[in-house]
Amino acid sequence: MPETPDSTSVDVSTERVDAARNRARLLEAATLLVAERGPEHVTMREVAEAAGVGKGTLFRRFGDRDGLLLALLDDAEAEFQEAYTTGPPPLGPGAPAAERLASFGCALLGRIATDADLGAALGRQVPYARRAASGSGRSFHSHLSTLLSQAGLDSDHDMLAHALLAFLSFEVADHLREEHAVPVARLQATWVDLIRRLTS
Repeated sequence: MPETPDSTSVDVSTERVDAARNRARLLEAATLLVAERGPEHVTMREVAEAAGVGKGTLFRRFGDRDGLLLALLDDAEAEFQEAYTTGPPPLGPGAPAAERLASFGCALLGRIATDADLGAALGRQVPYARRAASGSGRSFHSHLSTLLSQAGLDSDHDMLAHALLAFLSFEVADHLREEHAVPVARLQATWVDLIRRLTS
């Protein structure tokens, strides 16, 4: 006798497919709205309406507005993550660890000053603690911690990575640029000097 599929497993499978479809639809709607209006002007109600689902579905899927923006942020950071993990040196593998650290920070600081950078625009809307705990935030930390270890530093790589990322945060960079008129080139030069002093 051929086995008949368990109706429970079929139902669960269908629910998972529906959930994945809803998530993709919500992210697509949110991406379009963010591109049109900027992340600071997009509400959960508008995203749900644009996706054709109830607002409750959106909250169940992402928890809150920050959760939705973080999902968009992880997608927006995918290209940069590929660049620093598998791309050409000095940002990617193939260059000494100190050069890769310098390149990583300069690239991030350059993005912070670029109005058209979606990752930067999204990141500014989410509190530092939530960004740091996100997929892209954890990847940044792991990358810096690994490079610090590869550079031969006899110190607490985990805490040093947190300290370095604080300098690269939107909060610090924007404050220095807006309140003290510090140009991006000076921030990048300071980053390179800091990495040189750490790794020399």
